[in-house]
Amino acid sequence: MTSTEILSYCGLICSNCPIYLAGREQDEQKKAILITEIIHTCRDFYGIDYKEVDITTCDGCTSLEGRIFSGCVNCKIRECCSTKGHQNCAYCNEYPCVNLTETFKNEETAKLHLDQIRSHL
Repeated sequence: MTSTEILSYCGLICSNCPIYLAGREQDEQKKAILITEIIHTCRDFYGIDYKEVDITTCDGCTSLEGRIFSGCVNCKIRECCSTKGHQNCAYCNEYPCVNLTETFKNEETAKLHLDQIRSHL
């Protein structure tokens, strides 16, 4: 992870997320292709049936005043971590908790990122 990357509460790198990247795409044709790819990935990999209107722009889930992806608005991890005032879940005394189980199962690098942070606390 580099200093320019945006880390989510759960350990994913927001700035590498296709939704984050689609929100910054200036070419409307490329943006439409990215959104179609996101819809297929969400359906095939996560079992979530998003429609084109669901793929909103995002500045990263830790953004307090920026745009937040519709799928992150009601995220239990985001709600818990932001309510506790933590930068991310690595700083929580309850780490790792049940809320992170599914994320870690699907995204092993998320756990690696948070474990790395915890090792320096």
